[in-house]
Amino acid sequence: MIQTSVFNYINVLDKAADASWLRNEAISNNLSNMNTPGYKRQDVDFESQLSKALGSGRYETMDAKVAGVRTNSLAPTTFKDYSGYSYRIDGNNVDPDSENVALANNQIKYQALVAAYNQEFANLKAVMK
Repeated sequence: MIQTSVFNYINVLDKAADASWLRNEAISNNLSNMNTPGYKRQDVDFESQLSKALGSGRYETMDAKVAGVRTNSLAPTTFKDYSGYSYRIDGNNVDPDSENVALANNQIKYQALVAAYNQEFANLKAVMK
């Protein structure tokens, strides 16, 4: 078996895209339940896990940091936001305006991740020619 680090960035980008997709679903659920009494908004935590996995080595290149990431430990987690204040009497804490902004932000992030993913494959294809 050949040991290679060619797919390091692709693996990390894949996990990030999965997390972004999961966040899109969470935001869509929030918008769908904005009139449900007692519903608490959901969000996805991935960025803090990625930051922790990349480490804080100041004098380490990004290639070295990405090579050290164990992608099987990168798993996005969905959580309920109980800390958000509810401005409604029924206890629902979903703000449709904030959720729509978060949705637009997440869609741009997902498109950028897919573009980076495609660029990495284009780079591999160029090297193989």
